[in-house]
Amino acid sequence: MSLDENGMESFQYTALPARVVFGFGTLEKVAGELGSLGRNRAFVLSDPHHATAAAARLMRVLGDFAVHLSTDAVMHTPVEITERVSGGSTIGLAKALALRTDLPQIVLPTTYAGSEATPVLGETREGQKSTIRSMKVLPEVIVYDVELTYGLPPAISLVSGINAIAHAVEALYAKDANPVTSSLAEQGIAALGRALPRIVSDPTNRSARFGAWVCGACLGAVGMSLHQQESTRKQVEELRRQRR
Repeated sequence: MSLDENGMESFQYTALPARVVFGFGTLEKVAGELGSLGRNRAFVLSDPHHATAAAARLMRVLGDFAVHLSTDAVMHTPVEITERVSGGSTIGLAKALALRTDLPQIVLPTTYAGSEATPVLGETREGQKSTIRSMKVLPEVIVYDVELTYGLPPAISLVSGINAIAHAVEALYAKDANPVTSSLAEQGIAALGRALPRIVSDPTNRSARFGAWVCGACLGAVGMSLHQQESTRKQVEELRRQRR
């Protein structure tokens, strides 16, 4: 941000074109969202942990619209696995496939990480992780179903939620910070700050998902800074360690 000759803040802000469906039990609305995109077939991606619950339920909801279920997703979105249409963290995998095919995405987050709200994709090739920013990887529809977070252990909820808060804090001092994202960041930090203690004591508490979306939207609207760079560095180091 900067001040013009009249002392007024000048800034640029680009709203990301994504539809958000928020609530409890909203997984049941995915078939309708598929139709709104003008599609009548769905390739469903999951990881093994969610294969027998959320993914199986989604397959039932989609019925004949669901043409295949892939449950091989893993972290860091390895390029060699993406190219044979499996593997990768689930939303990361969807983004990687969208980058290559330009197909639309409907994503259902199960943690508070916020990747679903960003046009950012991190991929790994031969142990080297790279990050790109492209509107081709931004999901067209985000379906937030609070019920899908009920199976998340409280400790994982806490770590994931703090990571989301870090995204919002980063938006406050990013190079392209602006009053819009700063306001959203403050809302996200406050919402998760109130919600996380409740979730640790009661994993079925419904109050954290809104904050997670707001923090993710901040990450998607401004450039990444120290926190995200450090996170990527640690991921690369872990990948190198695993390859030894």
